[in-house]
Amino acid sequence: MWCRCLLLLCTLSVSAASTAWRMNALHGASIFADLTPREMKNVHDYLMNRKELGLTSARSKQLNKNSILLMELHLPRKHEALRALDKGQARPERQARVVIQFGSQAQPNITEYIVSPLPMPNSYKHKTFKDDRPIKFESRPISWAEYEHIITFLGKITQKAHRVLLESTGFSFHNCTERCLTFSDIAPRGLGSGERRSWIMLQKFVEGYFIHPVGFELLINHKSLDPEQWTVEKVWYNEQYFNSVEELVERYDSGDIRKLKLPEHDDQDLFSTYVPRGDSNTRTDIHGPKLVEPQGPRYHVENNFVEYAGWSFAFRVRSSAGLQIFDLRYNGERVAYEVSLQEAIAFYSGDTPAAMQTKYIDAGWAMGTTDFELAPGIDCPEIATFLDLYHFYDTDKPMRYRNALCIFEMTTAMPLRRHFNSNFKGGYNFYGGLENHVLVLRTTSTVYNYDYIWDFLFYQNGVMESRVSATGYIHATFFTPEGLHYGTKVYNYVLGNLHTHLIHYKVDLDIAGRENSFETMDLGFHNFTNPWSPKHTIKQSRLIRTQHKTERDAAFRFGKRFPRYLHFYNPNKENKWGHKKGYRIQYNSHGHSVLPRGWMEENGISWSRYQMAVTRHKDSESTSSSIYTQNDPWEPLVSFESYIRNNENIVNQDLVAWVTVGFLHIPHSEDIPNTATPGNSVGFFLRPFNFFDEDPSLASRSTIIVRPGKSGTPEVQRWTPEVVGHCVSNKPFFYNGTYGGV
Repeated sequence: MWCRCLLLLCTLSVSAASTAWRMNALHGASIFADLTPREMKNVHDYLMNRKELGLTSARSKQLNKNSILLMELHLPRKHEALRALDKGQARPERQARVVIQFGSQAQPNITEYIVSPLPMPNSYKHKTFKDDRPIKFESRPISWAEYEHIITFLGKITQKAHRVLLESTGFSFHNCTERCLTFSDIAPRGLGSGERRSWIMLQKFVEGYFIHPVGFELLINHKSLDPEQWTVEKVWYNEQYFNSVEELVERYDSGDIRKLKLPEHDDQDLFSTYVPRGDSNTRTDIHGPKLVEPQGPRYHVENNFVEYAGWSFAFRVRSSAGLQIFDLRYNGERVAYEVSLQEAIAFYSGDTPAAMQTKYIDAGWAMGTTDFELAPGIDCPEIATFLDLYHFYDTDKPMRYRNALCIFEMTTAMPLRRHFNSNFKGGYNFYGGLENHVLVLRTTSTVYNYDYIWDFLFYQNGVMESRVSATGYIHATFFTPEGLHYGTKVYNYVLGNLHTHLIHYKVDLDIAGRENSFETMDLGFHNFTNPWSPKHTIKQSRLIRTQHKTERDAAFRFGKRFPRYLHFYNPNKENKWGHKKGYRIQYNSHGHSVLPRGWMEENGISWSRYQMAVTRHKDSESTSSSIYTQNDPWEPLVSFESYIRNNENIVNQDLVAWVTVGFLHIPHSEDIPNTATPGNSVGFFLRPFNFFDEDPSLASRSTIIVRPGKSGTPEVQRWTPEVVGHCVSNKPFFYNGTYGGV
């Protein structure tokens, strides 16, 4: 009786503890939730009424104005958030980070503010950066108003070259109604800090215009806030440079340059479209396989809080950079405080000026705000949970992005584990298997030509995967014979330029608490005398552990030997078998550095020097990049290198792993019409390493065990319904594709 009572008390205690952590996690998830439309509107109205700021509409065409550029959640300090997450205490007040561009002042500048409390703000204060570094006005992202003036400016310039363009390409820009040209602007904007000079590349304005360059590029200086002061500094036409459009036209008319004549444009030969072509023997009168949920979803979503198969986490999509998760737990025990996308870059090479200048640093284009609508059945399964996202960027009101994030459970069509136990007599002793289900949190970023598909995947065995899949159109330039050193000819006058993608993540691991250490594990050969045959020697691999005690020691440069096991563990917590509780980071990447260390633009992406770096957590080192790096990589506001320069101790500390993954892309014919995802996915895994006493997926009831019965009939042991059933959606495909203010 006493034992039964004790067991009941223990059960009630465990149940109460489980309820407590769940309620704390659910209660604390809102700490990380993106700003709501109401909060955005209230912050906007509050700041617009502060006469000392002198704010006007962001959508007015003036450049010399004061206006709001960006508004997003400002995260609280970690220790403040943990009080709510772990102890159920009051949540820290919600705050907004607001970027304001002051263009009407004698010295134009960019200033960031923290506005609070939300949802009804009544105060604002300056947000400072490390070493109190100022934000250069020239480093600001290009706004809608500036693009409007660029379009107007190009109209005036191309009017002068109208005949040249029309005769050379069959297309025009000035006052065009059909067979029109469009443009792409290249970044960074200049060759040094404080510049604002952009190469502009003209393209045919057809479906997939990214791969329709026409051999005409020009460099414009648009630093002045008065567009009437803008100038053309250089023109590139058919492999030749000119100092002005006038010079090009004059020499074109005199006949002393190599003239360009593109093949006659065939409206039926749009090689850049998705319209099917070629032969296929796949039936078109029936659909392919579909993902279904026979009895409904097995995950739970409540606002920005998600639970699934032992996992729980909060999520947000930061307007400046993209997808993030917080307070990642398994069975109530925290694995990571934050796993978040920081930056994505694509650095190109080429023979044309636009190609050789292209070094895209995507947070500078507000990568998080480019998460457009997801198509059911293509971008995500039809059965997914679709959620709207809201952003406030270069606008006067919140913008709703319909169905821009999805959550779904899927089967991988690969068992999580299985075994056929043969009796070596034509039969078996038993078969055991577990279907591999995984929860997926997905959004996308379409940053101009490229589409990045961002995934966080949660497996039943305590493994989390972060993955990015690249698709969309290649960045193409006009073909020149020298261009073959920098890419591949993909059409009769189009070069697909080689480039390297690198993606940077912040992984703030809290393995069984905040006091963590880091070691690497590898193998070394070990020789010793055979104990049962002394005449012989045994040579075998032996585990070599290396404790990394300082930040510099834990910064792994590209090009250097990279350990195979990267192990984060809690020195003070052990599992049942006496091993330190830990998780390891496992890479799926073949990235490499994009520029030599310290070379001009490389200073802005100093994180790209390292496959991984480990630092002590600091609230002042919350991100590795900024929206300003794209237009001023030479003297960046955020310098990742400074995070490890002081070389602090990382033993038994709150640690952050900064993870770089990526790949080299040499375009090829099969990238037409655009790049497909197979082979273009990279990322990393968080894998438990002695964190549990055994595989936690043993808790899954999707296991099936088959044993031979005495009568010869197999005996099936299962814990889920015997008949799965079937269901197919009868909803026709629907896609809206619009986003707008609320």
